[in-house]
Amino acid sequence: MQRWLKGLLTLGLLATPLWALAQASPSDPAVTRVDIDAGALQGSSALDVTAFKGIPYATPPTGENRWRPPQPVSPWQGVHKATGFGPDCMQRPDPGDAAPLGVTPSEDCLYLNVWAPSDAIPDPKADRAPTNHPVLVWIHGGGYVNGGTSTPIYDGSAFARDGVILVSLNYRLGRFGFFAHPALSREQQGKAPGNYAIMDQLAALEWVQRNIGAFGGDAGNVTIMGESAGGASVLDLTGSPAARGLFQRAVVMSGGGRALMGPMPALSGDQGDQGDQPSAKTIGEHFARQHGIDGRGEDALAALRRLPPERIVDGLNMSSLMASHQGPRTWVGGPIRDGELVSGEPEGIYQAGLQQHVPMLIGTTDADLGFSGADSMDALLTPFGEDADRARALYDAQGSDDVQRVGRAIGMDRMMTEPARFIADQMAASGEPVWRYRFSHVGLEARDAWPGAVHASELPYLFRTLESRYNHLDDSDRAMAWQFHRYVVNFARGGNPNGGGAPTWPLHTPLSNLMMDFTQNQGPVARQDPWQARLDLIERHLTPILDH
Repeated sequence: MQRWLKGLLTLGLLATPLWALAQASPSDPAVTRVDIDAGALQGSSALDVTAFKGIPYATPPTGENRWRPPQPVSPWQGVHKATGFGPDCMQRPDPGDAAPLGVTPSEDCLYLNVWAPSDAIPDPKADRAPTNHPVLVWIHGGGYVNGGTSTPIYDGSAFARDGVILVSLNYRLGRFGFFAHPALSREQQGKAPGNYAIMDQLAALEWVQRNIGAFGGDAGNVTIMGESAGGASVLDLTGSPAARGLFQRAVVMSGGGRALMGPMPALSGDQGDQGDQPSAKTIGEHFARQHGIDGRGEDALAALRRLPPERIVDGLNMSSLMASHQGPRTWVGGPIRDGELVSGEPEGIYQAGLQQHVPMLIGTTDADLGFSGADSMDALLTPFGEDADRARALYDAQGSDDVQRVGRAIGMDRMMTEPARFIADQMAASGEPVWRYRFSHVGLEARDAWPGAVHASELPYLFRTLESRYNHLDDSDRAMAWQFHRYVVNFARGGNPNGGGAPTWPLHTPLSNLMMDFTQNQGPVARQDPWQARLDLIERHLTPILDH
């Protein structure tokens, strides 16, 4: 057994199963009621954690509120029972989702959840001040078309037991969350319409600022964290002036950093289209005409708002996206360049140093998302020009000519790995501490089937919810969950992942190119990026590869 496993066993961190912990450490009676700005909440306590689920942070975005900014919640009388998840946002669930939903989706979905240490919540009957615990806000992924907070994988109890308050939020998806039309521009004059999902995320962060103190949280010590589309959302929020002051640090997991899901459309044609790509308003008008709705006035908007939610979804999910586009997709739902909330792609914002200057953790998995439509090795290598032989040597050293495997690796580096390094470089250039990682550990059940740690496979380790994802685990799985989770807890507490006797995670700089590799057999290993030459090549030839 490796030394890192032995050390954790010695500390007793792997020896006690969760069911035994549940029997050995029953929670004392705890305060389960809190008062927030909209009224009183009743939560539930277990294992020293008090959870409040299904808290409305905005009025349901239905009827006349479809495609409007999130509206304030009307105060309620009595005590709102917050012991079950609210609906996840309207979508067509993807059967292959790595984090399947636990409730039925609905257009009425603007709810969030809070997990807090039971002793953190101020007792209104006692003269005790809030304990000001750090706050971690989770933004789920799913390609902007799938996902939600109800999956057991995102249970925040492990963070709460470690003294960090975990908040998870739903935000509108697909065409509910990202939609533009000339009639909306007329209705919402003075505001840039379109990015309703980003507005939801901002509204939830503003809710945290107003209310997290009631749960014992520190509104001045907030970390935002997301994976995939959630990671891309963290990049957009960190780059948006509208989010300034709402958080103090950021964690970006497989969030891209350049054009994650294809180029971002302009709100309207007068801002300029990108080549053959129409503006977001043009796309919205096309969608309306597909459903028999013409015009740009109030009647057209009213008809759009009367469409059943299922027709707005229109079969859209991650599987249909992948099947339709075989790679970075044309725009069907995702951030819009509106000039206000989202001024452009992260690449330009971070390169100009216009993002918030906050500490950051950023990384990917070693078998992350990557797409390629190439049908031959020549088609894969031609975009590298005079470096084609170098690319072949780096990506196919064994000479297998496996077009699919090599295409996935090149696509992954272009879509995920190099952009994460790029963002890390820009953050370091701004003078902020940034730590980069690669997650390479594969769970026991998947080691014979997966080529490495696939997209989103690190999430049960992050949340320490392995039992919700796997039926069979070994000590290396449990040890990795403890280590990966511990680094993020440390970062949320004080803006540095190091501490508690874990292996030192060095800062990233463009010169050192150091990162933490969460390996299969050795646990966390700090080292220079072994893929540096690959990423340098991708960066050098990025534009033709993107165009290809």
